[in-house]
Amino acid sequence: MSKTGTGGDGAGQRSILITGCSSGIGHDAAHTLHKRGWRVFATCRKEADCERLRGEGLESFRLDYQDGESIAAAVAEALSRTGGTLDALFNNGAYAQPGATEDIPTDALRALFEANFFGWHDLTRRVLPVMRAQGHGRIIQCSSVLGLIALKFRGPYNASKFALEGLSDTLRLELDGTNIHVVLIEPGPISTKIRENSRPHFYKWVDWENSVWRPLYEKALMPRLDADETKGGPFQLEPSAVTAKLVRALESPRPRPRYYVTTPTYVAGLMKRGLTSRALDGLLDKWSR
Repeated sequence: MSKTGTGGDGAGQRSILITGCSSGIGHDAAHTLHKRGWRVFATCRKEADCERLRGEGLESFRLDYQDGESIAAAVAEALSRTGGTLDALFNNGAYAQPGATEDIPTDALRALFEANFFGWHDLTRRVLPVMRAQGHGRIIQCSSVLGLIALKFRGPYNASKFALEGLSDTLRLELDGTNIHVVLIEPGPISTKIRENSRPHFYKWVDWENSVWRPLYEKALMPRLDADETKGGPFQLEPSAVTAKLVRALESPRPRPRYYVTTPTYVAGLMKRGLTSRALDGLLDKWSR
């Protein structure tokens, strides 16, 4: 597919709305696609981050998944700038809620699902009529290896990504034949701020001092939250690895339903298909330590 043309179907610059662009995957994707000739609407939760991105040469305005009015306003802004078209959506913004499942209050789970799942659904529903009217579109969902397998002390994030996988698979089936493609990108460990950003949620919601898990929190989880995320394990990759798969999902004439990123995701996919639940649990127990 050429770098110009609306979804390959007409004249004009291709456009994409990306969420979570203040740092990490969204930031890298926005700049890379901008350089490739896409018209990028790089959105963030905070106006200060949007101002910074505008200073970097991007079109940026506010979109907060937990604020329905901001979602509606962002879609309206993007469409007003393109004359009513949008070729692609990259749902990306999300956060993690660390802690043992029994320590997570239900309100914490509700808050995370608003940001990681319900807001994605709201935004997707708002752009689908536009894509149907123009006869094409790409909806790219940034899922996770934790949408394939679950690791301990990540229950809310695991649950939101499992839910995203199911909803996206259903939407892909329902849109078959419409020339609107739904694609899941499933990264493993990526050098981002997700751990740093999850820290305040742990201390806000988890009563760790009175938890039966306190010894483990103090020995392992809390030091991990405070560690430098740029010094990851041997399999951690930079956000550009995700962007490379995003480019393929956007520009391939027939994108795959899923794109794995990082060795752990490929390994997890194989284990999920080839092992019994008991055997998988045994391996994941060791992996989670």
